Amino acid sequence: MSENSQFTFGPATGVGSMPGGDSREAAKTVTGSFGDFPFLPELPARGPGADMIGRTAGLLVELYARVEPSAWRIGDRPGRDTKRARSWLGEDLDALEEFTQGYEGPLKVQAVGPWTLAAALELKNGEAALSDTGACRDLAGSLAEGLREHLAEVQRRVPGAQLVLQLDEPSLTAVLRGHVKSASGYRTHRAVDRQVVEATLRDVAGVHESGPVVVHSCAPDVPFALLRRAGATAISFDFSLLTERDDDTIGEAVEAGTRLFAGVVPGTDGPLSDPAGSVMGVRTLWRRLGLSPGLLAEAVTVTPSCGLAGASPEYARRALAHCVQAARSLADNPE
Repeated sequence: MSENSQFTFGPATGVGSMPGGDSREAAKTVTGSFGDFPFLPELPARGPGADMIGRTAGLLVELYARVEPSAWRIGDRPGRDTKRARSWLGEDLDALEEFTQGYEGPLKVQAVGPWTLAAALELKNGEAALSDTGACRDLAGSLAEGLREHLAEVQRRVPGAQLVLQLDEPSLTAVLRGHVKSASGYRTHRAVDRQVVEATLRDVAGVHESGPVVVHSCAPDVPFALLRRAGATAISFDFSLLTERDDDTIGEAVEAGTRLFAGVVPGTDGPLSDPAGSVMGVRTLWRRLGLSPGLLAEAVTVTPSCGLAGASPEYARRALAHCVQAARSLADNPE
């Protein structure tokens, strides 16, 4: 994608999923919590078609998927599962449109990226699409076209929004390392060449030429350098999973202008530290890397560590508010 240097990210936002099944309540919570960087909520508790894989499968163009006992499986024609996924997405867009009347600013939408989708969707023989090079290519092309249409629809509904596309890739590290299990569970699919992974991500990210692309993974060992080369404007990750091995690639990313979506607020119910304590690790990392404290607010967006689908509605509201407070602490007291 072509990076827009004039784009301004909000200081805090969510990852994507929220608890419950009420589209209007979720949209009201998200837009109320993040007045300057809302996102399109996902509500997987509604069932198949609202889950991350089914929701993205519903976006595919000229490819369809249905629920099997083992997983989502690619089929020949749209069935009730595809129709259900598209219907729920329509409800979510209706709710978002209602609560973003007159909104101008960044707005994030999420979809599963091509490699996590290939690792999760089954072919007719029951093996992951990841096992077939041609299937991976077709899937990425269908996803790219579906995302292009989806972004246009969101833009039509919220014309003042500056859209941010987030690609969720929690399985990316497993794909790169050959850790995705076969249908039998007794072996794994071989690792995909890093250049192929990078090129495919670049092609899919390229559908959003007019705005930023975030790649999210809440798995360990996020491949920061590969994602930057693939065109990611920002990288979203669970901050608690970082190790000092990541320091060099994170420092290079920040210096190159890549924004960090730092997941510092737990995604499941539990006590929350004070906002300043939540971002203490970010400040420590900054000092370790020798980066200017003044860069913090310019380079970091605060988020939960992952989606909030497993949280209670009350905790989810507190977690989103906590992200905003933690981001304010980071900006006001960067040292």
